[in-house]
Amino acid sequence: MKLALIGGGGVRAPEFVRGALAFAADLDLQELWLMDIQAERLNLMAPLCQAIAGEHFKIIATQNLDEALRDAAMIVTTIRAGFEQGRVLDERIALNHNVIGQETTGPGGFAMAMRSVPALIDVAERAEVLAPTAWTFNFTNPAGLVAQTLHMAGYRRIVGICDSANTAQHEIAAWLKLDGDAVKTEVFGLNHLSWARQARAHGRNVLPEVLADDAFIQATHLRFFGGPLVRRLGMFLNEYLFYYYLRDVALLRLQDEEVTRGEEVQMLNQQLFEALRGLSPQAAFATYDAYNQRRSASYMAAAEADEKLREARSNPTQGAAPVHQQQAVGGYAGVALRTGLALTQNRPLRIGLNVPNGTSINGMRPDDVVEVTCEVDGSGIHPIHIGDIPEAQYLLMRAVKHYERLAAEAMLKRDKITAIEAMAAHPLVGSYPLAETLVTEYLAAHKLESWH
Repeated sequence: MKLALIGGGGVRAPEFVRGALAFAADLDLQELWLMDIQAERLNLMAPLCQAIAGEHFKIIATQNLDEALRDAAMIVTTIRAGFEQGRVLDERIALNHNVIGQETTGPGGFAMAMRSVPALIDVAERAEVLAPTAWTFNFTNPAGLVAQTLHMAGYRRIVGICDSANTAQHEIAAWLKLDGDAVKTEVFGLNHLSWARQARAHGRNVLPEVLADDAFIQATHLRFFGGPLVRRLGMFLNEYLFYYYLRDVALLRLQDEEVTRGEEVQMLNQQLFEALRGLSPQAAFATYDAYNQRRSASYMAAAEADEKLREARSNPTQGAAPVHQQQAVGGYAGVALRTGLALTQNRPLRIGLNVPNGTSINGMRPDDVVEVTCEVDGSGIHPIHIGDIPEAQYLLMRAVKHYERLAAEAMLKRDKITAIEAMAAHPLVGSYPLAETLVTEYLAAHKLESWH
């Protein structure tokens, strides 16, 4: 098998290769191609990735998209159009107008998608010619909106992946000291806007009992919301619902931070690449692992109510243990590789993905890309039947999906007026004058002159 990682010069590439080690034999992985337009970063990441892969499979680095895609059996897209500075602008422009500045939720997510979609359509077009039977697993944020836009553009073998879609399963299994696949969750919603309404283990729904346990709440990101709210809703909440359910708190904390998450990541990435220059792959491992641990630990640290805990997460001291078993492979690598294995080797799998709704969630259109638990095997990806969902969740889903469909239309047409309609429709914006200001500033900041 040939696997293409588009965005292979990114800082997550070595972690992806580590995950691929656990799947290499079952996938018969022969070549993992790293494609990136940033030559220097690609040249730093590729030797590190080859040192990880060893003799198990070959790492091939290229700046040529066609070379990477040709005859690939699996494609993973994880690009950052506009690089780190693009994210910095996305978050700062929103915060300057007293709107949550976050790279996937709200205005920042729209701005990132504006830059990402044209590049990903180019990948999808070339993949249809050069790798027509390959599945593409997209991790480029905002994963749900990107998948919606690509499906509306006519590309069907695109799956949106996000590790947070399966957090409920992993957290509950770990808490109950069970194998991960022993817990069967029912997840529904949209990317970064989803809920788990059931978690079955040993034939019964264990979700009510774990949500009743304050220790479980405190041990997971559910502490962002507090036990009373979680129990009132009666579901395991995606961490990004923090920006909706505690919008005023989230905005104040983001504005109080000296640097945005984008500025922090930009700084960490610059430090990493500067430190890696001139190091042998063996010497680079410690530097890379320290970086990766710090970045991962500080993820959503601003959501912590306890300032001491927030500071501790931003400055971790504990290292991460290496992963060798498939079930233990985390992040987007775990989702992509497990789903790819299920599809290509007919290994039945139950997992949360971002795919067209079909008839899964009542009230959503068949072509609405939703985040939902799916059954995956050699015959394809099959969303489970969710049926009716509570009105509060349904109305929020419909509002955000209305925004996503307008945003997708705007990006495909490069239409500023539709973009303003989309931005105004987002629950975190809700104002036409504000929407027009945000869209105008994003188009100017990212030099998108082709929009009209």
